[in-house]
Amino acid sequence: MAGVRDIKRRIRSVKSTQQITKAMKMVSAAKLRRTQAATVSSRPYTNKLGEILERIVASAGETKHPLMLERPLKSVGIILISADRGLAGGYNANVLKKGILEAVRFGETEVAFIAVGRKGRDFLRRRNKKIDGQIMGIKDVPTFNEAQQIAQLAVDSFLANKYDAVYMIYQEFVSPVQQHPVMKQLLPLPYEEAEKEEAMEYLYEPGPQEVLEILLPKYINNTVYHILMETKASEHGARMAAMGSATDNASEMIDKLTLSYNRSRQAAITREISEIVGGANALQG
Repeated sequence: MAGVRDIKRRIRSVKSTQQITKAMKMVSAAKLRRTQAATVSSRPYTNKLGEILERIVASAGETKHPLMLERPLKSVGIILISADRGLAGGYNANVLKKGILEAVRFGETEVAFIAVGRKGRDFLRRRNKKIDGQIMGIKDVPTFNEAQQIAQLAVDSFLANKYDAVYMIYQEFVSPVQQHPVMKQLLPLPYEEAEKEEAMEYLYEPGPQEVLEILLPKYINNTVYHILMETKASEHGARMAAMGSATDNASEMIDKLTLSYNRSRQAAITREISEIVGGANALQG
């Protein structure tokens, strides 16, 4: 009966694990609903703000903001956004792999990382990569203050000529079960100039350059905020899918262990009956 007891113990263990994974799936689903709603609702504002910025740049003429000036590429800063925790399938592995591959493509250019998330920081440390900053503990539904902290770090580094360009690598949210890592240039701010006729549809007070000075920091903060929302929605979706798969796998394992348990128990009962009958026959003889 030792084998039967071991199988029964394993069944109890797998059921306990299944309860945990099921609870984690439900928690991630609840977080995803909140984050996904905020992500989708922020996209029109982000896109419209970008369109307005293009028009203002066209109206400003040759005068440009310091955050839009391109310089010879000698050093690059990469803001690598990962999760603080695991159990999210390939979420962290995919974005960290993307970060290393993109860093290699810069060739001889000096590359330094700003790690957002504990998993990314630990990954970069193990590979002896240069880490100029680290930000941990981003909330499950990111706040605008958290985005401002990251944006301000990037802006200060760029204006101080520490980096000639700043990029962000993160997981873009496609659906609850699909995310893919992307790299987005943050600084110098990429833009496409609008046509002059379109730009003249608006009048700016006190002037395009003054409005640009006010709007550009807001645009950068909003861009980082939107990226954080995309990242967190991707994380919750990946964890929900991973925990769902783990729950389903646990169900299959329980079924197999239950079948083995029944077979072992039946074999043990049959063996005991055979021993009893054999003993009774021996006594009669």
